[in-house]
Amino acid sequence: MGTRRCAAAGILALIAAHVAIGSAHDTASRAKQTYARAIELESRGNHDAALALLWEAARLEPRDADIQNHLGEALERVGALDAAVTAFQTAVQEQPQFRKASNNLILALVKVGKGQAAVERAQALVAANPNDADRYFTLGLAQSEQNITGAIASFRRALELAPRHTLARYNLALVLNRSDHASEAIEELKRALAIDPQPRIHYTIGVIYWHQGDLDPAVSELEAAISGQPEYADAQYALGSVLASRKEWKRAAAALRRAVALRSDSATHYTLAQVLQQSGDEAGASVEFAESERLRQRTEAAQKATVWTAVGVGKLDAGDLAGALDLFRRAIDASEQYAPAYYQKGRALQRLGKDEQAREAFSRAAALNPGLVAPTIQK
Repeated sequence: MGTRRCAAAGILALIAAHVAIGSAHDTASRAKQTYARAIELESRGNHDAALALLWEAARLEPRDADIQNHLGEALERVGALDAAVTAFQTAVQEQPQFRKASNNLILALVKVGKGQAAVERAQALVAANPNDADRYFTLGLAQSEQNITGAIASFRRALELAPRHTLARYNLALVLNRSDHASEAIEELKRALAIDPQPRIHYTIGVIYWHQGDLDPAVSELEAAISGQPEYADAQYALGSVLASRKEWKRAAAALRRAVALRSDSATHYTLAQVLQQSGDEAGASVEFAESERLRQRTEAAQKATVWTAVGVGKLDAGDLAGALDLFRRAIDASEQYAPAYYQKGRALQRLGKDEQAREAFSRAAALNPGLVAPTIQK
């Protein structure tokens, strides 16, 4: 009898192990599919839907460094910086040699005001391999907000190790410009142009000339940037602003309208309104001022909704369903058009067993953003 019981127990243990392996495999498979779908949506410019699915993929596979790093990048893009730091930290913990995630974490720490922690991480990377130009480059980026002298030294060391390191030279120029060495900054940017003639470099030279009051060379550089990249919204905006400084209202308005067509935001509409007002077009200016204010309010609401949703997802994944649901409702109150908040609200309601309410939330999310396909409601 004892032998039979032992055999039965062994069989049950094998069955349980098989079920556990199968469940883990299913979870990993769903995470992989969800992550792939998020990347696809992101490639189409549907960042809200992509972010919602990245959250889901990270819940399914919280120790997947690639998913966590991509989630952090998506969160950083929408300004949810604390949540981004957490995602990058998880990625680095799971895969300590993941350089991209490590660099992302360092820069995100700078953005949330933890510059010293960022510098210490970057210094540790340099100490581990003092002949790696990229590590000095990352250290320079970490130092840029708090130790300009150190940043300049780090960028220069990166260039000693790799003279064709365009990003190091470009960022050295930015730091030099911020430290009131505009002419040196322009020289560094021209050296960078000789190595890699990117439109962004022409743009930055143009902006420096503009801020120095050298309007003619500013126009030339900005036009060169646009010639290389006609859809360069920042360059179109800067060109419009420089032309406005020269009181060339018609050309300025044309450049700003091109900028609006490429990227309709509050600041561009506001500057266009000012130009139209100066040119005597009060009616046109009134329309643009109104649109600027509408977009400002919408952006502010979307930012609040994004942050509330990000914090809510953290509570949801920690098992605080009621707290998460409250935060998703706050996000929806901030912006009724923010689809990810409805999607995450649906997830919370689903886990609370409120399937009908969950379906309504998922349906609202999909109506606002068809990329957000509702998960299957578990019976």
